[in-house]
Amino acid sequence: MSGRQLHLNVNILHAGFSPAAWRMDGVDPYAAFTVDHYVQVAKIAERAKLDAVFLADQAAISDRIDYRPITSLEPTIVLATVAAATERIGLIATASTSFNEPYNIARRFATLDHVSGGRIGWNIVTTADPASARNFGLNGAIDHGRRYERAAEFADIVKALWDSWEDDAFIGDVASGRFVDATKVHAIDHKGAHFSVHGPHNVPRSPQGHPVVVQAGGSDDGKDLAARHAEAVFSASQSFEEALGYARELKARAVAYGRTGGVPLNLAGLATIIGSTEGEAERRQEELWDRIPLDYSLGRLSGVLGIDRERLKLDEKLPEGIQLPPNGGHTFFKATLALARSNDFTVRQLIRALNGSTGHRTIVGTPEQIADDIERWFVAGAADGFNLMPDVLPTGLEVFVDTVVPILRRRGVFRTEYEGRTLRDHLGLARPESRFAPQPSKAPGLLGAAL
Repeated sequence: MSGRQLHLNVNILHAGFSPAAWRMDGVDPYAAFTVDHYVQVAKIAERAKLDAVFLADQAAISDRIDYRPITSLEPTIVLATVAAATERIGLIATASTSFNEPYNIARRFATLDHVSGGRIGWNIVTTADPASARNFGLNGAIDHGRRYERAAEFADIVKALWDSWEDDAFIGDVASGRFVDATKVHAIDHKGAHFSVHGPHNVPRSPQGHPVVVQAGGSDDGKDLAARHAEAVFSASQSFEEALGYARELKARAVAYGRTGGVPLNLAGLATIIGSTEGEAERRQEELWDRIPLDYSLGRLSGVLGIDRERLKLDEKLPEGIQLPPNGGHTFFKATLALARSNDFTVRQLIRALNGSTGHRTIVGTPEQIADDIERWFVAGAADGFNLMPDVLPTGLEVFVDTVVPILRRRGVFRTEYEGRTLRDHLGLARPESRFAPQPSKAPGLLGAAL
């Protein structure tokens, strides 16, 4: 397939993005805790030649478990199982820089890249919720600026560790008895504000060189982290114009860091409710909506906006003067507030438009209408692709795969077959060279600088 190519991932949000998904006919209420569910969804995505499946992560109970499933199973372990049951689909897992250590994350994702044959991506996040902080011995969330300073240094170290074995360090010469060329295995000797890591890594360089680095933060600090490190970004723009502006800003920030070639890719979040007719899609939306307790939706909205629930009056607009939470999640705050203000919604209309979720754009319509929207954003450069969130899993993804994907293929914007085996191949990303490998412009054997 020549030319620019649309990228499609599926975000496996337990039983689906709708909080009521687990209550729909034919859905296993226990699916969120069953690894077979994730394998089944990944196989459907692979059948459609999607780029990757993605798993979010949380380290605490930060939602109403009396009303809906939560993100609970550790994503890298789940994806190791998914890797064994699939062949080509990419596998992206979230791991927080706030409550992990660089060496552990570098080792875990390099191992997964070896296990999967080069299909792994790491979604870098910082963790803002106080419940997670308390599970790691803190009284509250780490300050926003400090979280991102730590994250930037964390990513530097992880990438250095992935580089610390040159590609040809392993010899395995039985006759001579040489196992590894130790001169091609390098300490990184990092000493920084947050971490001290000597290295080298104890895992040989993985098939992709680096697992693909993804980022999902919409604050200024998050966009700066993405511009510096990410090869793809999961964004949450609510409108076409907002998405165009975000894409341009992201590319400009990346260029300022000396990066070219169209990275990072902008993969916009997109929730879908599909029907064979508009009326059928709207009825499905109504059915889901009717099964979401209003009490849940109000609590969810107050948490995203960081305001007391008592300030939310169902048939009034959002109160004025809502301030960005200093240590909260900025991405969904901005997306939710923008949706409310641009449409002049009341609180009731807003939570209905969000479908009980937290700020990702939702399309309710026919396969043709959804394909039209995807193509418009892609062709105009508002997105390089989409992180799909079907309303109910696996059925919502099956409908997308069987009805929307064929339309996109007929229009020549989405692949009919995989052209490679790695996640980098699917995303059109180059394999990075080790920073320690000899540089052509330098004397033979002269190594690149460590951190």
